[in-house]
Amino acid sequence: MIAVPAGTTLTLRCQGEPDLPLMSLAQVRADFVTELPPIMVLSLDEPGTRRYGILELVTSAGVTWVEAELRDGRVTVTGGLATDVVQRRGAPRRPGTYPATGTAQVDSAAGRKLVAVSGHVEDVSTGGLLLRASGPDSPHLPRDIERALLHVAMPWGVMTAALKPVEQIADQLRGTYEWLDPADSAALREFCP
Repeated sequence: MIAVPAGTTLTLRCQGEPDLPLMSLAQVRADFVTELPPIMVLSLDEPGTRRYGILELVTSAGVTWVEAELRDGRVTVTGGLATDVVQRRGAPRRPGTYPATGTAQVDSAAGRKLVAVSGHVEDVSTGGLLLRASGPDSPHLPRDIERALLHVAMPWGVMTAALKPVEQIADQLRGTYEWLDPADSAALREFCP
C-alpha cells in the first residue's frame, strides 16, 4: 500500500518552465503508484490550465518520479514510473502528530538570533523528522533557519533533539539530528520498526 499524505509537497517539472511546487490537500492511497487516484493539490494555476511533466512524488514508501498531468487543482499520474521508488531516509519513518516546541537559530541581516517555534512533528525516524510549526509573529517558520532545538512529546516522554535543516518550505522544516540523547535514540529505534 502506498499513501500520499495530506500536506505533502510535490514538485511538477514541465519542459521550458520553472518547477511548480504543489501541496496535496487530502491523503490518497493505492496498492501501486500507477493506480493512485487524482491528487487534489494547492496550485497557483488559473482554472482550466493544463500542464504535463515529470512529478516528484513523495509517498509513504519514499520518493519517485512519474509522468503526470495537472488540471483544475488535480494531479493525475499518466505514465509509468520513470525510476524506482527511492527511500529518502536511511531509516523507516513513523507518521503521527507529536506536539513540539523549541527554539530556532536564524541567520538574519542583523546577525544570528533565536526565535521561539511551536507546532507538531508529522513524521519521525531514527535519522530525522518533519516539523510543521510557526514562529511567534507569523503562521510560517522564520526564514534561513540554521539549526533548531526541539522538545517533542513522544509516547515514551519528551524527546530533546538538535536538528540541522535539510529542507524548509513555509511552515515545514525537514531535518536530520545534529544531537539526540542516547536514551531517546534507543527509544526511537524501538518506535520506528
